[in-house]
Amino acid sequence: MRRKINKIGEEGTNNFGSKMIISRYNGALDIDIYFPEYDWTSENKKYQHFKNEKINCPYEPRVYGKGYLGEGIYKKSKNGKLNKYYISWCNMLKRCYDPKLQEKEPSYKGCEVEKEFLNFQIFSEWFYKNYYEVPGERMELDKDILCKGNKIYSRDTCIFVPQRINSLFVKRGNDRGKDPIGISQNSAGNYQVRCRDGYGKRNYLGIYSSKEDAFRVYKEHKERIIKEVIDSYEGKIPEPHYSRLREAMYNYKVEMND
Repeated sequence: MRRKINKIGEEGTNNFGSKMIISRYNGALDIDIYFPEYDWTSENKKYQHFKNEKINCPYEPRVYGKGYLGEGIYKKSKNGKLNKYYISWCNMLKRCYDPKLQEKEPSYKGCEVEKEFLNFQIFSEWFYKNYYEVPGERMELDKDILCKGNKIYSRDTCIFVPQRINSLFVKRGNDRGKDPIGISQNSAGNYQVRCRDGYGKRNYLGIYSSKEDAFRVYKEHKERIIKEVIDSYEGKIPEPHYSRLREAMYNYKVEMND
């Protein structure tokens, strides 16, 4: 009589380095594998895949060392094409946890993703409830218009906005050096003021002898532009997103250390 093989308790690691333990063995074509680090079991797998380290756990942080796919209805792709909510999720994680990107865009240094948003399923559900489009415009995920200076991507602080709105709040600190935002000192020691309008055009606002006067002109002009831009989206951005954005942008204060 052939002796029945029992491989329950056999241990291994997958290609991500996670520990695996065979918790049920019903022959080489039907085994369950337990991942103790995540308290999760992969069911009805093949023993050969266990040996070849090809079994993944949906709670492994495989995306930029932080994000995981989780279990649920949302998939990363459909018909071979990445879903837009997966792309948005990956880009958010990249901004926070990719050192190479942060070297190019240092404003993202220190940014984080809230614990719940690390789960692709939770982010995707939030995406479906909050994503909208404005015809002819590119939509972007923003974290700090609703809450100025915010560094955390979360359900409470994030909102989708047209790229035109998002560009109003780009600081470009590396480009301007030590001068206050919107101001540059010329060779005569005076202060020139420039500010982009709501369409990306850079307008010249004059020369002033003091930094304080120059900044006051910039501040008044910039805050007016911000209000004009959000007013232009009335009826284009759906509620409640429009009201939330309008309140935040009407209350937005430009500061010298921005």
